Amino acid sequence: MLSPYRVLDLSDERGALCGQILADLGADVIKVEPPGGSRERAMAPFAGDARGHDRSLVFWACNRAKRGITLDIDAPGGRDELLRLVATADFLIESHAPGYLATRGLGYDDLAAANPALICVSITPFGQTGPKARYAATELTVLAAGGLMALQGDDDRAPVRCSVPQGWSHAAAEAAGAALLALRERARSGLGQHVDVSAQQAVMQATFSSQLAPPNGARPATRYAGGLRDGRRIQRYVWDAKDGHVSITFLFGTAIGPMTRRLMDYVHDEGFCDEATRDKDWVNYSALLRSGEETLEEYERVKACVNAMTRTKTKAELFAAARERNLLIAPAEGADEVCASDQLEARDYWRGVAHGGIEGPVRYPGPFARFSATPIIYRRPPPSPGEHNAEVRAERRPPPPRGRTAPDALPLAGLKVLDFMWVMAGPAATRVLADYGATVVHVETARRIDTARTLAPMMRGEPSPEKSGLYQNINAGKLGVALDMSTDAGREVARDLVRWADAITESYSPRAMRRWGLDYENVRALNPRAVMLSSCLMGQTGPLADFAGFGNLAAALSGFYKLVGWPDRAPAGPFGAYTDTVAPRFTVAALLAALDHRDRTGEGQYIDQSQVESALHFLSPALLDYTVNGRVETRAGNRDPNMAPHGVYPCAGDDTWIAIAVTGGATWRALCEAIGRRDAASEQRYATLAGRLAAHDEIDVMIEAWTSGQERYAAERALQAAGVASSVVQNGREMWEDEHLRARGAFVQAPHHLHGSVTVEGPRARLSRTPGAVRAGAPTMGEHTLHVLRDFLGYAPDRIEELALAGVLE
Repeated sequence: MLSPYRVLDLSDERGALCGQILADLGADVIKVEPPGGSRERAMAPFAGDARGHDRSLVFWACNRAKRGITLDIDAPGGRDELLRLVATADFLIESHAPGYLATRGLGYDDLAAANPALICVSITPFGQTGPKARYAATELTVLAAGGLMALQGDDDRAPVRCSVPQGWSHAAAEAAGAALLALRERARSGLGQHVDVSAQQAVMQATFSSQLAPPNGARPATRYAGGLRDGRRIQRYVWDAKDGHVSITFLFGTAIGPMTRRLMDYVHDEGFCDEATRDKDWVNYSALLRSGEETLEEYERVKACVNAMTRTKTKAELFAAARERNLLIAPAEGADEVCASDQLEARDYWRGVAHGGIEGPVRYPGPFARFSATPIIYRRPPPSPGEHNAEVRAERRPPPPRGRTAPDALPLAGLKVLDFMWVMAGPAATRVLADYGATVVHVETARRIDTARTLAPMMRGEPSPEKSGLYQNINAGKLGVALDMSTDAGREVARDLVRWADAITESYSPRAMRRWGLDYENVRALNPRAVMLSSCLMGQTGPLADFAGFGNLAAALSGFYKLVGWPDRAPAGPFGAYTDTVAPRFTVAALLAALDHRDRTGEGQYIDQSQVESALHFLSPALLDYTVNGRVETRAGNRDPNMAPHGVYPCAGDDTWIAIAVTGGATWRALCEAIGRRDAASEQRYATLAGRLAAHDEIDVMIEAWTSGQERYAAERALQAAGVASSVVQNGREMWEDEHLRARGAFVQAPHHLHGSVTVEGPRARLSRTPGAVRAGAPTMGEHTLHVLRDFLGYAPDRIEELALAGVLE
């Protein structure tokens, strides 16, 4: 798809996934490293546990299909050589601290002077601007600043991260989509621009809008092991099994209540509850809890009945029951079980890549999406340092086309999207399209309320389909059409919308679109140029294709639960329906790449996206650790094999914490100075990473003795002044009040038909010439039905009235 384009990838582990996504999509990605190699080459785990420039599985995970050169930008002639490469490149990805390249005459203005069509993508912890732009940071402190850690972990211990770092993956995947937004705009203007990605803002997506609770007058959720706490009510996602754990979506309302009823039928049939418990009003159960008609003690008793049943069954038995009875249960798998998945095998997911010095092909996670016309092909293994120096330097390549003039319209102005997405994973992706100018027509029905309309935070704590802060956030800027797809007339309107659209997106189970006659074969007959994307839990084919559910189930099946929490306890995360926040990044990149291909060739296509298959790319190092070394990684609290100390420590006050990470000897000495322990800085046993890892427990005690007497933000300021990566573990209210986020426009007021205005998050990435904008809040149910049918489809008033009277437009 992206074969005409060249990418210079100067990033390290913070941005490598961005280049990997573009390489998977067909771009010629050249990894540009200093002569000693990128620092990610020194990161554990290693193939065969043997250190070496070509042995790091962290490097392998995000650098296959790239070519590699070495270049010292500080050496005589190094800057000029890079600028010669820039002159013929389409993209440059970098993850240096703000200002680092500018001091070497390689800032964005310098790069744009060498190539006005260049799209420069900068991936940093806090973005290029704002009070925290130059903060020392690691993945741990980014997670703390971005709000995710405050929602993960046991409530009687420190907040906790996933043992496979997630923060940089969120940022880099966000950056890939943003880069392709800039590419689409360049097709119109001939000009590149600077794409500024803040990892903190990227991570915020994984909080499910918890930072919007304060402006909506709602109560923020707090962490609880394997779930969340909403006041006194504890929502549980992790449940015991005889041989491990499973995730269950034990929720209520019109969409999920009937599934909870089927779960309680199962619990009753197995003898673990009586008929009265089984027959509770599971659709309206939340309302009963709020009113006090159902007590929290009774709710806890019901959950105990469920857990008593699940702990008598193996994970396999529970999953078999889920498939037979249509329940929302999935096993918490480890890397070994993921790699043995019948579903992934049936879809021929895994890819073998030959590596020099490694016997046999290395088994990698496969394509993050399946493209009918331009499938992803794994072309080469990760490069050795400088492997392609001679090859790249000998090439002669024309510069990108430039010089056209056009107004600085939003990148997706004129793009028409028909959006059948619902809940979180799909709508979060199409929200990005709306931010950047696409006309997104969101189709739903009052006959089956979108689950997202029932999810917190609720405005003023008042549950209503029009008051969900989450729904407002992920559907802002879209046009809302109400359409009953169970009717022939409703499906005929949908077919007319297909003819109108450039792209069609949907996230139902595979059966739904076939049942409505809107599978890709029928869509292609109506609109051959259309790009259609289907996003569901397991993909459109395979024995689990019809297994439907939410991102907590996909997270369990992908291996995330095994990796969040403490070694001596049950899984403590990830938070919420986690893969619903991972998959949208790949959705955006897949759609934009397919549309670019369509614009150049006239060829539409179908994209089959399994949320599990996309999310596995956030766990690639752990999966490679298993396929290469036979090792199954498990949760390790906040420890990290590449940094020590590395943890979250209590501060003065109730449930207040600070994340601290030491990246090397210099920062270790700086930390010791800052906390008044100069004696520790001179101790030889702490001088090396290996020594500090061995003494981590006693170092933790030393750090806690200082932090526990410190106000958390004062501690952050003191450590940052010393150059030590640190961040307060911010909850939803603290993020809402974060001056840095305010300075970067992370929150915006959008006009709303019913509420006057609503607060939503602003676009997560910044484009320098054509920044995204939130034009309106989310639509009320059917708010724009008349406008779309009349002005887009040309329906006459009589026809619209006939449809309305027949109940089709609801």
